[in-house]
Amino acid sequence: MSLEYLSEIAINSFIQLALAEDVGDGDHSSLACFDGSAQSRAQLIIKDEGILAGVNLAERIFLMVDSSLRFNLLIRDGVQVKHGDIAFTVEGSTLSILKGERLVLNCMQRMSGIATYTKYLNSLIKGTDAKLLDTRKTTPNFRLMEKWAVIIGGGYNHRYNLCDMIMLKDNHIDYAGGITKAVASTVSYLKEKNKDLKIEVETRNLEEVKEALAAEGVHRIMLDNMSPEEMTEAVQLINGKVEVEASGGITEKTIRAVAETGVDFISVGALTHSIMSKDMSLKAF
Repeated sequence: MSLEYLSEIAINSFIQLALAEDVGDGDHSSLACFDGSAQSRAQLIIKDEGILAGVNLAERIFLMVDSSLRFNLLIRDGVQVKHGDIAFTVEGSTLSILKGERLVLNCMQRMSGIATYTKYLNSLIKGTDAKLLDTRKTTPNFRLMEKWAVIIGGGYNHRYNLCDMIMLKDNHIDYAGGITKAVASTVSYLKEKNKDLKIEVETRNLEEVKEALAAEGVHRIMLDNMSPEEMTEAVQLINGKVEVEASGGITEKTIRAVAETGVDFISVGALTHSIMSKDMSLKAF
């Protein structure tokens, strides 16, 4: 997937909604302590090790809060950071800095955790042709930023949402009465609706791989929860006719073996649903 979903409209909409959620009818703690003329400066201090992500977003957040704030970028997204590094400074209205502080930290901490883990898993499959994908196992209303962080960490995005492509998973297949029927129905639907969407089919065993391979219109076959041995056999069976994706239960211990089976893609839900946020803080200086 391209980064088309990272449009100015989408990013600005996220920031506006997130600020509305956090600020409500006003930051009364800050309003009680300072008047509108108070000026301050702050710096983003890294208190962990990993890949920095969300600095670009942080600048957008602060400038949406107050366009007169002065943001000084010191470390860009995608760079390895360590404890004590300063990612950026911001100067201007005290009220504005405090208003944007928590949203900036929440976004950067989680995005940096995702980017760091993505970079790490990528290092485990280095030298193979497999590409690391995220999934839709994301935090509601924060998917945009989580998938952005995967890109910063060197990974790739799978479909952004349900309308991006067709993915016929186990439930679709079982409800439809099998892969052949599900694919045929999908091809007919796309033609009727005049939609040009790629079709991916999830398979659970080699018999289903054969059935998906025989179906007209399939672009990618997903090998779900198969052993590396089964995947190797499936890749040989498919023999480059369609793209191949491995998914399901893939861990740090198994991802290298999966990549070496010859699959084109490896999707890992843990990139976004099981990461540890990176520690950082915004402090006056």
